[in-house]
Amino acid sequence: MEAILDFIGTHKEVFYFVILSIFVGVEVIGKVPTVLHTPLMSGANAIHGVVIVGAIIVMLDTEISNIPSLALGFLAVVLGTLNVVGGFVVTDRMLEMFKKKK
Repeated sequence: MEAILDFIGTHKEVFYFVILSIFVGVEVIGKVPTVLHTPLMSGANAIHGVVIVGAIIVMLDTEISNIPSLALGFLAVVLGTLNVVGGFVVTDRMLEMFKKKK
């Protein structure tokens, strides 16, 4: 418990930054019109591609004998890929609703 309190005391600026970012993010997203939510979510899902690339880089730098790190990296790649693909599928379906019917 003492180590946790020391860590928080040493890095309190980071905690302030994260908390402020959460409040700013909620305010920004709350002001977005409903029509724009799907394109914004598509962009957010595309940004998750960074998670995939980061997980791959970490896995390449990990020793082969470190099975837990490799397993977590693999899980991050799989879940990040599912998130990106799912986001684009949802966006495609939403954009189909705006096309003119023949």
